[in-house]
Amino acid sequence: MVHGKKADFKAIGAAFGISPITARIIRNRDVVGMDAVYQYLNGTAEDLYEPMLLPDMGKALEILQGKIEGGKRIRIVGDYDIDGICSTYLLYQALKRVGANVDYEIPDRIKDGYGINDSIIRAAAAEGVDTILTCDNGIAAIDQAKLARDLGMTMVVTDHHDIGQDEAGEDLLPQAAAVVNPKRKGSPYPFPEICGGMVAYKVVKALYRIFGIPEEEWLDLMEFAALATVGDVMKLQDENRIVVKEGLKRIGKTKNLGLRKLIEKNNLDPARITAYHIGFVIGPCLNASGRLETAKQALSLLLTQDEEEADRLAEKLRELNDTRKAMTAKGVEEASALVEERYQKDWVLVVYLPDCHESLAGIVAGRLRERYHKPAIVLTRGEESIKGSGRSIEGYHMFESLTEAGDLLLKFGGHPMAAGLSLEEEKIDWLRQRLNENAKNKLTEDDFIEKLWIDVAVPFEYVSEPLIQELSCLEPFGQGNEKPQFAQKHLKIHRARVAGKNRNVVMLTLITESGLSMEARWFGDGDEFMKEKGSSQFMDVIYYPEINEYNGKRSLQVILRQYRFEGISEA
Repeated sequence: MVHGKKADFKAIGAAFGISPITARIIRNRDVVGMDAVYQYLNGTAEDLYEPMLLPDMGKALEILQGKIEGGKRIRIVGDYDIDGICSTYLLYQALKRVGANVDYEIPDRIKDGYGINDSIIRAAAAEGVDTILTCDNGIAAIDQAKLARDLGMTMVVTDHHDIGQDEAGEDLLPQAAAVVNPKRKGSPYPFPEICGGMVAYKVVKALYRIFGIPEEEWLDLMEFAALATVGDVMKLQDENRIVVKEGLKRIGKTKNLGLRKLIEKNNLDPARITAYHIGFVIGPCLNASGRLETAKQALSLLLTQDEEEADRLAEKLRELNDTRKAMTAKGVEEASALVEERYQKDWVLVVYLPDCHESLAGIVAGRLRERYHKPAIVLTRGEESIKGSGRSIEGYHMFESLTEAGDLLLKFGGHPMAAGLSLEEEKIDWLRQRLNENAKNKLTEDDFIEKLWIDVAVPFEYVSEPLIQELSCLEPFGQGNEKPQFAQKHLKIHRARVAGKNRNVVMLTLITESGLSMEARWFGDGDEFMKEKGSSQFMDVIYYPEINEYNGKRSLQVILRQYRFEGISEA
């Protein structure tokens, strides 16, 4: 599918000194109007939105200032994923900086489940905590907020998750002293799609202003808002894009010992950290602690000032992530085998892997969704019931579909593209049957065909070093600001050979109809590629252009993202 979004690309190009190709890509990312294009290309930390626009920010600050100055004991309650870890880190560092009597708690994924619970509240009360400050959770803690109040504690909620509604369509909010969430009804905050770490970062800015802390100290913490934004897969648009762009610059020269060690243990170049490295290397290491052991290890890594401890914890997180990757691969293999054997004709894949670690169910479901392009739910055996996670495709609202099967479930929650659930073991087959029956009213066979979006059909003749350098102004790439995809048809395959120690690179020379020759690379199973190619002499490709530097020489090449072989041509 080729994006067909309209705009005056020549005018945009002329106004900002970019090519019409780059202008078209920016428009394809739903950036509309000259002001928005300017911010996309040139936005800085000065363009971030005012924290006081967040609902209840004034209330939260008044409470926190009073508690800090009164020496009251404050406990931050975070979450066990990268967003929760970074949110907790930001608030803890800031509150300590302004002299608060503060500590933190992060729930255990298996024992406590998501978010603040009654046992965390009761433990805080027993230990003399005066104020509970949540981050990246708390918006659904209706009962817990009441319990905290009954036990004589003050509760301040900072969160970014969607808010439930009552029958009248009003927000269902916990009765906390302040509820800071950009998604509240009537919120004047201009961009609600920020993560918990960004909400915490805004609280820190406002708090630092009150206590007269220099703004540079707030800017020094931006890398953690960037880590949280990418790690929580937020759209890299609007102020999220600014924070990640600016934060990535700072990560390369971070003063944080633990983060430096994590970069080192993963053999990354600090000067070249991208959003990809956060999403697929650093983030998974921080998440692995919360998945397999306790997220407090990841937080301890970020907080430590001791070189030896930082080294030990960074190595531990890297090892945990390696373990998590091996366990995930095993889970995906087992789940795929079950699909091939029993569920190939199902429209919704419901796979039971009793021995899969419950924290990996969502990752395995995501891989099944990618492989089969069908909604997928992976169930595992929990301590008290069967637990599961689902990942969906466009056109299938997973939360609504589970609502229709709600009588079979003990508990469930989520949104259109992902959900979590629990049920009794004997109801697994009923759930599979119900979801598949209902799916036939929602989906068609066409929904199972993956759609690949192409930004522009750019012939190789237009690829140049200046264009490739210009495309770097679109970075950082990620969710909502994907790497551009170009396409060209009917390329003659002049040469193709498999390379790499694991035979996972195919090196090609492709020739256009006008006779231009271009080097190309495909990263994947090389032998499978050659088998698929057979005797085909022509191919269509989706690609991204790059500059290849080797032995001091620079040349143009394209990285193939997708391909399709044409039948044997007589040409």
